[in-house]
Amino acid sequence: MNKPPRTRPSTSKPSPVAAEETLTTSADDRYRAPALDKGLDILELLAQQPQGLTRAEIVKEMDRSASEIYRMLERLVARQYVMRSFAGDRYALSLKLFALANMHPPTNRLINQALPVMDEFARRAEQSCHLGVYDRGNVLIAAQINSPRGWSFSLHRGARVGLLDTASGHVLLAYSDPASAERMQAEHTAVDGEVPISSDQLATTLTGIRQRGYLERDSQQSFGVVDISFPILGPDNAALAALTCPYIRRIDRHVGPSLEQAREFLHTAAQALSLTQGMAR
Repeated sequence: MNKPPRTRPSTSKPSPVAAEETLTTSADDRYRAPALDKGLDILELLAQQPQGLTRAEIVKEMDRSASEIYRMLERLVARQYVMRSFAGDRYALSLKLFALANMHPPTNRLINQALPVMDEFARRAEQSCHLGVYDRGNVLIAAQINSPRGWSFSLHRGARVGLLDTASGHVLLAYSDPASAERMQAEHTAVDGEVPISSDQLATTLTGIRQRGYLERDSQQSFGVVDISFPILGPDNAALAALTCPYIRRIDRHVGPSLEQAREFLHTAAQALSLTQGMAR
């Protein structure tokens, strides 16, 4: 009785590109949650429609079947994330997401997320850093981490510094939309010792920040300090805060991270806290 010839298993290996694509696809598939994605898609769609949409309009916009949209809409209505109009033909966001977002003040949430990242930066760079947010015409230092080495320049949490003469203030202005930047400048009141700046100088500075993605310059308040400041960006690419390091260079025998290294560490920290990708460099 003749036996079928044996076939050797193929020893060819997939190309590195194909292997990488397979791994990426597997990882994406492993963590997919289609129902959750569908619900979030509906919420994000309705967030852009203040007058709401009909079910047919939602189906058309999302390019999904009417039955799966109906089921998801009914659940969102039942959980009070979406409300149905009195006539029953339109759907719009309720105030539940707004209420959830305001259970904890936004600045406190930002600080809680930022502190571990700032602490990691201070450890790696051996420098202090602070988080500045816009507040009533100037910059409020909302969080501060000192260098673990003990040698650093720092600002106290709760201090108010100038909007128009500090690295933090300039970064916040550079990454605000034109209307917000105009309002911020209109609300500005000079702080003690503030360095004046002309409109042309300010415009040039802000343009340079947007081109580079950060600000680095000698401090306008203290000798021997180089301010490095990056924006922490929201989903609209506007600055939620400015993360700033007042870099000081040791001149004794201790060799710490360089200015360039500190800048890279600060950039990494700002990226980790930002809600958008592709921060300009």
